Amino acid sequence: MKKLSSFIKFIIPLSLGVFFIYITFENTTEEDRITIISYMKESNIFYVFISIIFMFLSHLSRAYRWKYLLEPLGIYSSFINRTLSVFICYISNLGIPRSGEILRATSLSNYEKISFEKTFGSIVAERIVDLGILILIIIISMFFHFDLISNFIYEKNINIKYIVAFFSVFLILFLFWLIVLKKLSLNSKNNIVIKIKSIISDFIEGVLSLKSMPNKSSFIVHTIFIWLMYIAMFYVIKWSFAETYNLTFLQILPAFIAGSLTITATNGGIGIFPIAVAIMLSAFDISKETGLAFGWVLWSAQTLIIIVLGGLSFFILPLVNSFNSK
Repeated sequence: MKKLSSFIKFIIPLSLGVFFIYITFENTTEEDRITIISYMKESNIFYVFISIIFMFLSHLSRAYRWKYLLEPLGIYSSFINRTLSVFICYISNLGIPRSGEILRATSLSNYEKISFEKTFGSIVAERIVDLGILILIIIISMFFHFDLISNFIYEKNINIKYIVAFFSVFLILFLFWLIVLKKLSLNSKNNIVIKIKSIISDFIEGVLSLKSMPNKSSFIVHTIFIWLMYIAMFYVIKWSFAETYNLTFLQILPAFIAGSLTITATNGGIGIFPIAVAIMLSAFDISKETGLAFGWVLWSAQTLIIIVLGGLSFFILPLVNSFNSK
């Protein structure tokens, strides 16, 4: 029975890894793959490699930063498990949008034997911080390129008001449900009601780990580093093409924002990322062909590494923990 359990723990993560690699492959057409290969051949591979290093460092920093949210919850996890869980999150999001956060929490809670609700709550807290940073970058960029950014948001039907309204309604309903549930559970001996209350309580505790963590300065430093790496991995690609070589940081920033929004709104920006980047770069007299090349090279290089590392993580995570348990 123990051998069967170990086999299941090994084969399921591995199968998931293969599944997400397959989904990613299926979501690109044969024409897309030919375009990617041709652009990769034309670009300066040195700067593509540097971009990949920046991306890798950002993921390592994200995995390390996670501990500052987990420790106030009494969760002390290993760095290798957190890192592998982060890579699993990214490859999962390529296949199924926003599934990565759940799978990331599941992976860590399963192998560290910790509360899923608290772990998932800490990831939600992390995403709230990252969303705040992205909004700050958008505001800064709009100060210099208001028409460009606002037109892109309008053309792509990204309605900020609806997003804010949705989260506001969700928060009000959630708080209302919480108050009602609390009143019911005061005099209730129903195990289901008690269990639901416990799950919600653990989740909220995870989200509020932002407030209770003792190492706020370290968390802030890692957050700044992560976003600097994101921008840097985007910025260095400009030196891969003669036409984009002289673009300034402020000219690159709108394209970075457009790319970030497409990745957030879709499964890894598949198909739409290069187009969004090309649209923004065209505002600075960069040809459509070069703009698409810029977007395809950046997207394909980052995606390839995520597929490789994410796929390996599904295999390595159970293996590492199997050795540790022995």
